Amino acid sequence: MNPASPANLTHVLTAIEAAATIAFALSGLLEAARKRLDAVGVCIVAGLAAFGGGTLRDVLLDRRPFFWVEHAGWLWVLLGLCALAMLFMRARHFAPTARAMQWPDAAGLGLFTASGTQIALHAGSPAIVAVLMGVVTAVFGGVLRDIVCNEIPRAFSDHRPYAICAFAGGWVLVGAQALGASDAVGLVCAAVVAAALRALALLTGFTLPRWSPKDD
Repeated sequence: MNPASPANLTHVLTAIEAAATIAFALSGLLEAARKRLDAVGVCIVAGLAAFGGGTLRDVLLDRRPFFWVEHAGWLWVLLGLCALAMLFMRARHFAPTARAMQWPDAAGLGLFTASGTQIALHAGSPAIVAVLMGVVTAVFGGVLRDIVCNEIPRAFSDHRPYAICAFAGGWVLVGAQALGASDAVGLVCAAVVAAALRALALLTGFTLPRWSPKDD
């Protein structure tokens, strides 16, 4: 493997997590607006979407400080986004915003997949554990968002590939590093593959087989 310097890798991971955090925070804002939550509810739901997956990953890896504690400025960005949304978002914006948010959500999926997998690998986790940490990072913020909003998590119920895209992207990172690619190249490849698979599913309408139990 041809690793990047620790400082450069830290900067790359920070940039990736910042972009993914904003993308997922916007998805949380939209869901909170649909549910007509108050200001506290909007901030909580957006925060869960943005930070929930990464926090669960850090808990499972016993990693301290949590990434949003280490970069506390992101909390101010989140609060600013929530305030702007409550001031300017109206009901007529919801439908077009929901369609548009599918694409930054796909980008956030790819970015969080890459960063979560890399952080777990850097902590010495086996490949399969690192890939699953990438899935947790990418998926569970949205899961927590939907649970708090009293919805079956879309990652499990809309039948379009989501967690599977993250799982595939994590293995791309593992494979790239096993082949001697730099950490930065592996991160980019993993993020692109996971996001592209999700985008392809959205464009084609492809769905996973759903369980249809039959009576005996």
